[in-house]
Amino acid sequence: MFQISTSGALVAGVYDREVNVTSILDHGDFGLGTFANLDGEMVVLDGKVYQIQGTGRVSEAAPDAGAPFAVVTRFSPDTDSRTLKVASFKELEAQCDQHRQSGNIFYAVRLDGHFNRVRTRAVNPPSPGTRLVDAAKAQSEFTFDDVNGTLIGLWSPGFSSAFSVAGYHFHFLSDDRQHGGHVLDVVAGPLRLRVEALTDFHLALPESEAFLKADLSKNTAEELAYAEQAH
Repeated sequence: MFQISTSGALVAGVYDREVNVTSILDHGDFGLGTFANLDGEMVVLDGKVYQIQGTGRVSEAAPDAGAPFAVVTRFSPDTDSRTLKVASFKELEAQCDQHRQSGNIFYAVRLDGHFNRVRTRAVNPPSPGTRLVDAAKAQSEFTFDDVNGTLIGLWSPGFSSAFSVAGYHFHFLSDDRQHGGHVLDVVAGPLRLRVEALTDFHLALPESEAFLKADLSKNTAEELAYAEQAH
């Protein structure tokens, strides 16, 4: 797993361009993140990077598009199975939990199939320096019914909360590449479920002035949890 910057930096309002899409794809073909100035959600799937903006627009990101934060891997699943039907995000998490053998390593999770309903959000660009918790208050939220697509997910252990999103973090992308976003809730199934255990973690820290001078000493877990939820 390769991660650019930290979740704490995003919470503190450090979300200028740090790397471009080409650089992200040099390190993985599967994952998620966001774009410079929080201009939407990032999905990395099958070696392509997609941008889901607050307007609902989905597009393939240009090679030089900038990003302040991303987490990617070269997806090579250890398991390939099917879920039962899931009636909520919590049920989805519970079924994915059955394929995790440890709470102390990272996992990449991919689910494909038909979704009865998916509720997502996409962040909108805030004023420069706005903390993530405030930017989240103006996020756009969407509901998609009867759609085929993919959940792109990562699970991170509790100890990683200082620099990552602990627990599950899923983004959605429809098969027609018209809908997507950060997943808030889901009704679906059965779904094809593929999981990969990841024990090799690389963290690349930005060298920008904004990052180097930011106060990242605070515990940002509560603010991050709020930003991840529906509003």
